[in-house]
Amino acid sequence: MTYSGEVRVGGPADVHELKDLMITKIAVGPMDNNAYLLRCRATDEQLLIDAAADAHVLLGTIGDDGIGSVVTTHRHADHWQALAEVVAATGARTYAGRYDAEGIPVPTDVPLDDGDTVRVGRVRLTARHLVGHTPGSIVLIYDDPHGHPHVFTGDCLFPGGVGNTRKDPEAFASLIHDVETKIFEPLPDETWVYPGHGNDTTLGAERPHLPEWHARGW
Repeated sequence: MTYSGEVRVGGPADVHELKDLMITKIAVGPMDNNAYLLRCRATDEQLLIDAAADAHVLLGTIGDDGIGSVVTTHRHADHWQALAEVVAATGARTYAGRYDAEGIPVPTDVPLDDGDTVRVGRVRLTARHLVGHTPGSIVLIYDDPHGHPHVFTGDCLFPGGVGNTRKDPEAFASLIHDVETKIFEPLPDETWVYPGHGNDTTLGAERPHLPEWHARGW
């Protein structure tokens, strides 16, 4: 089946099948958050990105194999409402950006800095620290050796613009700078973007609009 990345709360998950990694996307909670379950196809180890809400839904998606780790992309409450319950049920290690960890009520076992590696089985993800939406937001990049990169952007990048910087010009300038230098500049147009809410996109679809984002300031 073809992966679309279009999911809705209460609806089925969508699965992106790569050669080494399976990515299951599901929408949860009153703010239509996306959660992503990554499964290494060689080892069956699993990692969850954003235990946002609806713990029973997430645990059902995780299944009996459990998860080894949960990464929280940033400290905003809609991205960790189910974290305590998921960790209690699975014993997973918790990861978050170093500068957002104190704002997440579940202790962070592994604070992440820019360039750190997060592994799920034999698959390697690279954490990049982007400042602006929050002080410690983390995105995860999977540079697929068999194809194009994939990037899980939390609330830092969406179809149509960067994440909310609450009409703070300094925060916007920081976020747009980090999005450009750490995502758009090093990664090709084919890079698939998995945001914290809504549909997926690609860098190629968004790149032509960067001047427009600068001009409008959000």
